[in-house]
Amino acid sequence: MNSADRRSSEASEPVTLHVITESTRVSIEGLRVAAGQEAFVDGVGQSLVEAAATPHANPWYRAVYSGEAPVGFVMLGDDVPPGSPHIPWRYYLWRLLIDARFQGRGYGRAALDCVVAYVKTRPGADVLVTSVVPGEGSPMGFYQRYGFQPTGQMFNHEQVLKLPLEEIPAAK
Repeated sequence: MNSADRRSSEASEPVTLHVITESTRVSIEGLRVAAGQEAFVDGVGQSLVEAAATPHANPWYRAVYSGEAPVGFVMLGDDVPPGSPHIPWRYYLWRLLIDARFQGRGYGRAALDCVVAYVKTRPGADVLVTSVVPGEGSPMGFYQRYGFQPTGQMFNHEQVLKLPLEEIPAAK
């Protein structure tokens, strides 16, 4: 469990990040985004395959829990070495998925709070980068409301956003 837990806007249970184990993997892989969002975020199973295929990008992934219930998944490129052919940033939010049943309740923001708290403990972490597929239904607004800023760059077919970590207050 991650020591930096957060509460969603509707849940009384803390939102925490947990290591995915063999006993929890099937339930975590069963998490799905809402219909129509598949074009914007890959599923958990595909993300785990991608992580295994790119160990040099230092994939760090966790299940997002509200209390005892898995509600989502997050994956980072964690302290990626310079010159990586797959991820050109040191700290990259590679995937954030909240299951369709739990969307709109603040779990995404709470999970992102946990991720930011984690990244701020990492060496040389001054910015968190992510990329977003543009279009109708894109999570672009979610990230911008959180504080991510467009960079004007593209990464593959996605718009790059950055979150300067010095602008984010430390966890209380």
